[in-house]
Amino acid sequence: MTERALNHQQVMEILPHRDPMLLIDEVVALEPMQRIEAKLSIRPEWDIFKGHFPGNPIFPGVLSVECMAQASDILIMTGEKYAGLTPLFASINNARFLKGILPGDVVIARAEVAEINEAKKVLAFEVTKVVCRTELRKENGDLAATAEVTIAMR
Repeated sequence: MTERALNHQQVMEILPHRDPMLLIDEVVALEPMQRIEAKLSIRPEWDIFKGHFPGNPIFPGVLSVECMAQASDILIMTGEKYAGLTPLFASINNARFLKGILPGDVVIARAEVAEINEAKKVLAFEVTKVVCRTELRKENGDLAATAEVTIAMR
């Protein structure tokens, strides 16, 4: 399969998220249903830094996880079978936060499909559950976080 990139507008055509919760700026490498590398610039002017933490701003871990989940969403939603479906964040396992992410950093969310369960029932809906191994690296290569993200598609 050919690798491709997506600009910000193309990302918004795939993801249902919008500011302030859209946490993918662009996709630098994508093989649908295989792997993705997506980029996010951590902007110093974001309101979150007013309270997390005053005088010592750090990008919240929960938003790091959301960034990894959104990269996983794109990875799955660009697969022909799942285009147009709604991604639901089903679970996160083995999350590790290794380096602080600071205003001005650029992070790369990498994800690869690890497992697909086609016939899972969740809340009486037939859904597909996809587990992605994910990592978030600073642009300089420092590993900032890792997790297994499970996305339910319905």
